Amino acid sequence: MTTRNGWLAILFHTLFVGFIVAPLLMVVWVAFTPEGYLALPLTRFSLRWFIAILDSDFIPAFWNSLLLGVMSATLSLALSVPAAVAVVRHRFPGRDAIAAFFLAPLMVPHLIIGVSMLRFVSVMGFGGSWITLTASHVLIIFPFAFRLALAALVGFERPVEWAAISLGADTRTVWRRVTLPIIMPGLAGGWILAFLQSFDELTMTIFMATPGTTTLPVRMYQYLSDNIDPLIASVSAALIIFSVAVMALIERLWGLDRLLSGKGR
Repeated sequence: MTTRNGWLAILFHTLFVGFIVAPLLMVVWVAFTPEGYLALPLTRFSLRWFIAILDSDFIPAFWNSLLLGVMSATLSLALSVPAAVAVVRHRFPGRDAIAAFFLAPLMVPHLIIGVSMLRFVSVMGFGGSWITLTASHVLIIFPFAFRLALAALVGFERPVEWAAISLGADTRTVWRRVTLPIIMPGLAGGWILAFLQSFDELTMTIFMATPGTTTLPVRMYQYLSDNIDPLIASVSAALIIFSVAVMALIERLWGLDRLLSGKGR
C-alpha cells in the first residue's frame, strides 16, 4: 500500500508540474519560429524575433519595470520593517487591527486600487509621474514585504539580543550587528516577492502609467491589442529564461527555501 501511494504521489506531482510548465515551454518553442505568424509545429528554428526585440520599445519598457520594481520593493521593505517590529514586539490597543489594515491591499482588487489612485492623483493635482506610480506600487506590494518581515521577527530569539546588551552593546549596535543579520534572509525574501509583484503588475499600472513610465506588462498588453505575431512570444520567452536564470542564481547563492520561508540563520 505504501509503495502504491508513493507511485500515485509521484504521478500526481508529475502531472501537476507538467500542467504548469507545458504552457511556458510552448511559448518558448513558438518564439523560435522564423515565420511572421504564430504556428506549430516548427519546421525550422530562428532567432529572428529575439533580434527584433532589440529594435523595439520593449527594451525601454523593461528598464522602466526594473527601475520601478527596485524602487517600490526597497521602499516597501523600508516601511515594513519598523511596522513589523511594532506589531511583533509591542502590545498596544488596536495592534491586530493595524496588522490587518497593513495586509488589506491583498483583499482589494487591483482594478479598484487603480481607479481610486487615478482619481486621488487627479483631485490632488499631482499628475502622472514616477513618484505617483511608485507610491501606487508600494501600496499593493507592501503586504508581501510586511508578511515576510513579520515571519522573520516572530521566529527571532530575543535572548540573543539580551546577551549582546549584557556585553555592553547599545540598542543601535544590537540592531545593526545582531538582529538585522539574523532576520536578513526573511527581509530578502520579502523584497524578492515585492519586486516580482511590482514587476508583473498590470491592472493597476494601466491607470497610473504615462507614456514616459510605461512598464513592460503594460507595453505587452498594448502590443497584443493591435498585433498578433511571434514578437510577443519572444519577449515572453526572454522573460522566462531571465527569470529561471535569476532563480537559479539565488538558489545557488542563498537558497530559495531559506529566503522565501522568512527564516533566519
